Amino acid sequence: MSLIEIEKLNLGFNTDEGFKQALWDVSFELEAGKTLAIVGESGCGKSVSAMSIMQLLPKTARITSGEIRYNGENILKYSNSDMQKLRGKKIALIPQDPMTSLNPLYTVGDQLLEVIKIHQGLTGKDAIKHAIKVFEDVQIPSPEDRLKAYPHEFSGGMKQRAIIAMALACNAEVLIADEPTTALDVTIQAQIMSLLRKIKEERNTAILLITHDLALVKENADEINVMYSGRIVETAPAKIFFDNPKHPYSIALLKSLPSARGKILETIQGQPPSINQQISGCRFNPRCKNCMEICKSQVPELKEIDANHHVSCFLFD
Repeated sequence: MSLIEIEKLNLGFNTDEGFKQALWDVSFELEAGKTLAIVGESGCGKSVSAMSIMQLLPKTARITSGEIRYNGENILKYSNSDMQKLRGKKIALIPQDPMTSLNPLYTVGDQLLEVIKIHQGLTGKDAIKHAIKVFEDVQIPSPEDRLKAYPHEFSGGMKQRAIIAMALACNAEVLIADEPTTALDVTIQAQIMSLLRKIKEERNTAILLITHDLALVKENADEINVMYSGRIVETAPAKIFFDNPKHPYSIALLKSLPSARGKILETIQGQPPSINQQISGCRFNPRCKNCMEICKSQVPELKEIDANHHVSCFLFD
């Protein structure tokens, strides 16, 4: 069952030079008990897509068309108070920087208990009991003592666990994990991803994983969306994607991954375009080794080329 459905979302930003579009016709679905990974280079629109679900975009952002549905309801029509009830309780965010996501002036327990009070209506001993339980669920040792600790007394990995605990405290159905392992060492990264897998399996949680780390995706995602410059250019189940990528950008990304010893890593020439750059046709065409004349004037549609495998590229027309 799809908990989140984004359909033909178009979004941009008001700048000093006028309105600049950042997302073009972005569409995807997020199912219960599945992890959907959105991958691509920095600046391709991954986080903007995720933040549009939470409606936590900057004031300069403007959605020009499209729908974002939660359980079939278009939440773009929700009031601020309706969205506040939804955020945290049903759709929770695991931000990309655990080091700055907790208020240093309050204990971690105070911040967790505030979330429990707002979204679960629990107070006093009942709230503390619930807080200890979710700390245990995310494998924070000595949970009762840790509730009294301040953020600076937590390691990076422990802070990330505390943030995940806040999402679990409200039984959120959807977790948006925006680069959840950034700034963590490799061992802690593996522990955090193992924890997210456990949550998905035990609670049937839907996870939207935003990352540029394809190695992380390979181990954890069920489905993959590849984004480039505000457009989804390829979608496929994870195994199919890694066995047989189709879009030239996807192929280039995978070739840039470290693999066999002695293999020379390939690079993608150039940089992703900024929203200020005007590019006709496919926005990848200035960097694409397979660029044809049609690519410079027309935008390819996202078409199904095999079962559950969609690609936006004229090579497959």
